Amino acid sequence: MEREFMVFDVLIVGGGPAGLAAAIRVKQLAAKNNHDVSVCLIEKGGEIGAHILSGAVMDPRALTELFPDWKERGAPLDTAVTADRVVFLSESGGTTIPNNLLPECFINHGNYIVRLGNVARWLGEQAEALGVEIYPGFAANEILYDESGAVKGVVTGDMGLTRAGKPGPNHQLGMELHAKYTLFAEGCRGHLGKRLEARYNLRDGVDPQTYGIGIKELWEVPVENHHPGLVVHTAGWPMDSSTYGGGFVYHLEDNLVSVGYVVGLNYTNPHLSPFEEFQRYKTHPEIRTYLEGGKRLAYGARAITAGGLQSQPRLVFPGGALIGDDAGFLNAARIKGSHAAIKSGMLAAEATFDALVAGRQRDTLTSFPVAFRESWLYAELHKTRNFKPYMKRGLWLGSLLFGIDQKLFGGKAPWTLHNSADHDKLKPAADCPKIDYPKPDGKISFDRLSSVFLSNTNHEEEQPCHLTLKDQAVPITVNLAIYDAPEQRYCPAGVYEIVRDEEANAPRLQINAQNCVHCKTCDIKDPTQNIDWVTPQGGEGPIYQGL
Repeated sequence: MEREFMVFDVLIVGGGPAGLAAAIRVKQLAAKNNHDVSVCLIEKGGEIGAHILSGAVMDPRALTELFPDWKERGAPLDTAVTADRVVFLSESGGTTIPNNLLPECFINHGNYIVRLGNVARWLGEQAEALGVEIYPGFAANEILYDESGAVKGVVTGDMGLTRAGKPGPNHQLGMELHAKYTLFAEGCRGHLGKRLEARYNLRDGVDPQTYGIGIKELWEVPVENHHPGLVVHTAGWPMDSSTYGGGFVYHLEDNLVSVGYVVGLNYTNPHLSPFEEFQRYKTHPEIRTYLEGGKRLAYGARAITAGGLQSQPRLVFPGGALIGDDAGFLNAARIKGSHAAIKSGMLAAEATFDALVAGRQRDTLTSFPVAFRESWLYAELHKTRNFKPYMKRGLWLGSLLFGIDQKLFGGKAPWTLHNSADHDKLKPAADCPKIDYPKPDGKISFDRLSSVFLSNTNHEEEQPCHLTLKDQAVPITVNLAIYDAPEQRYCPAGVYEIVRDEEANAPRLQINAQNCVHCKTCDIKDPTQNIDWVTPQGGEGPIYQGL
């Protein structure tokens, strides 16, 4: 059967802030210059915002450039930051750092606490009003190339395949989407972004990317526990001082509180469980006080890029570009990425529009990285480029060195430190202490399965498993034998489970793919890089309600 195809001037893969900003900016420029440009955006989630998860405190700078009248348009930035607290936690207490001692990147005056999924939905409405064709529920499954080797577009995944990958009774072929330029905005560890990096050697000469996993819950709390506009960031307990991690509590409007925890995926102890660390974190007296008597409404998890400029791949290739967290634009020191995603999308869109006006297609958008280099975004990322390398040296020394870097040098120290890959950091389980995590109490702390239930995750079971193994033997011969099967712990959704086959009396890895919240942690942290995350059917996975 031959696939149907559609042709556009610009194709954007991913409906997060970067992709939507790019689509909007192309259409704005087209209208301003009376130049007709067709723009298509596809999103693997069932609706725009379904897979969006972030803290989030948002710097409105880029949004203001995109829509100077965003307030009048009703953008859901409803809670201005009123106070910052940075607390170093011990097991039973905490020390608040005076704001005048904090680096500028930790101060949030002028920023907004948002539910980023709601912001994405609003951006989607603005894009559609400008004429962008948006197709949620369509997962880009593979990249198309033309005869010259340039990116030609993508193929959306087939629907209705059986577990064996054969057409089932409800089989529908995916569609080919062709474009003059294709912008990839898949978010952190995009599965097509990985393939583009390999095909075009986009990572040559740069550091490996390094990541964290962010786990988040949304709570409704009693009015006496609620402080609208309060931003709390913490470091220290429950992590040991040699392991990078930290928590946040953001007070939204309507008695809502976002609470979350980020664990750097360069940790070494395979017994560590980021999910359990987060549940333990909420029981600390400094955090519990905000949640006591409240109700947990939603749960989710997502990997984030943290390497900074030195881990950013080359942004462009024949026929397209990487934008947003697909290219690692997040500022880990500021714990912010949405403004960077929007700005990167705008810069790529401007380069794309100029190329279309000039009659070009499927060449390399060289003006995009040049414009980025000359932008305020580059200056911001350059200022905090050493944050993650400093924090590899431990909480106390890393914090001291980063503070000196920011306070004395203004982020312009004459050196750039380097990152290394996360997946090769685990030590053998026998060489590491086991961690005794307390049982959840069902009030403040919870188990994985009840948490996944709150993520509204769903996958059709009769389809090929989207968590693929390059070698079926490795989970037992390497991961279990050496690292005590760490995938059982670094996955925040209970996807991976070691079970014993009674007939063979041997252990095997069971993959509960229907639980997957698309965080990509397994693709990042697996010690032999044996797990390859690929897209399931379009429209599946979590449905986050404004996380």
